[in-house]
Amino acid sequence: MTDSFQAPRGTLDWLPPRSGARRAMIGAFAARAERAGFREAQTPVFEEQGLFARTAGASSEVVGKEMYVFTDQGDRELALRPEFTAGIVRAYLEHGLSREAQPVRLWSAGSCYRYAAVQRGRYREFTQVNAEAIGSDDPAVDAELIALQVGWFRELGLEGLAVRLNTIGDRADREPYLALLRAFLDKHLGDVADDVRRQRDLNPLRAFDTKDPASQAVMAQAPVIADHVGAEAAAHFDRVREFLDARGIAYVLDPTLVRGLDYYSRTTWEVAWPELGAQSGIGGGGRYDGLAELIGGPPTPGVGFACGVERVLLALAAQERLPGVAPRCDAFFMVLADAARPTLHALMEAARDRGLACEADLAGRAAKGQIKQADRVGAARTVVCGDDEWARRVCLVRDMTSGEQIEVALDDLVGHLADLAGGAQA
Repeated sequence: MTDSFQAPRGTLDWLPPRSGARRAMIGAFAARAERAGFREAQTPVFEEQGLFARTAGASSEVVGKEMYVFTDQGDRELALRPEFTAGIVRAYLEHGLSREAQPVRLWSAGSCYRYAAVQRGRYREFTQVNAEAIGSDDPAVDAELIALQVGWFRELGLEGLAVRLNTIGDRADREPYLALLRAFLDKHLGDVADDVRRQRDLNPLRAFDTKDPASQAVMAQAPVIADHVGAEAAAHFDRVREFLDARGIAYVLDPTLVRGLDYYSRTTWEVAWPELGAQSGIGGGGRYDGLAELIGGPPTPGVGFACGVERVLLALAAQERLPGVAPRCDAFFMVLADAARPTLHALMEAARDRGLACEADLAGRAAKGQIKQADRVGAARTVVCGDDEWARRVCLVRDMTSGEQIEVALDDLVGHLADLAGGAQA
């Protein structure tokens, strides 16, 4: 079980009551994003493997070890999506979104897949929420994305968040800096772990991502890219910070923060909840002005972020702030006359058509058991129909809070329940 696709306890995130928390979290994210002008976009669960290979880069752990790749009946090599951004930018280029008013702002939510070590809050199938703004290099867009992400966390009630912020400059800044970084690594190859030595030739920036404590201590002395960015990138970063400062969003400058994929440039950030320990990140993002060109499109600026829902769930659960979808039952139908069940169940369905939440006993419970079930589902009222009521074609509608009840003709029942529930429309 330790090497299962989904860790045994991880499956609980997809079952009640935590499934309700997941739905509430994603609903809150969607609502907040759409208030900011973002529209929903979905990409295929699998794409051509080359899309991710071109965009993530050969040195990426995602491409090298973590992607689920398979060949279909047409001999096409496909991959389960490890993230949303590449697919969203592909869709932007293929479907003419560049002809719309820029930037095009999109949000997504759904399953992603990576063959990584299963651990607390990190599974091989995981749910990601994602936001992208494509088509503008305005620093205000970077700040808008950071504010959206942080605002969602705050709306969920998360406390103790830390926002780490950096700039990794433009692509033109990268090579001179990488030469300095490689020279530094060459002096310390005997002091760092294998993963750092491997990145020396592949992508030295990723050496900062090492989880090895000894290597981290070495990398803390390395030259940082924030000290080697050009004037344009530095001015862009200063402006991003102005927009964040004006919003009152606190952040810490972290010159060692880099993104794990090759196409990022300029602004990069991570939101962490430090109480999660070494793996404290619960979301992050950055600017990716070079991504569209890797896919075969024209130069197109873009910025976005992603959050793993399971990581956020962990933080919320630790703070006892898991959101939920409040159970709602406007009426529980207690049908004690067997002959009346088909008619009362039909009336229940008609009430549902009017927008009411209704349930009935489906397990053969006696009257006492049905009353307990009505309490269990939080019914606002019960509809009681025994042999006597059925003979007179009436039922008793009982308020579960006050205990008051009135007799209602079956022909009038649906309208009466709708009126009690607040005038639900047909």
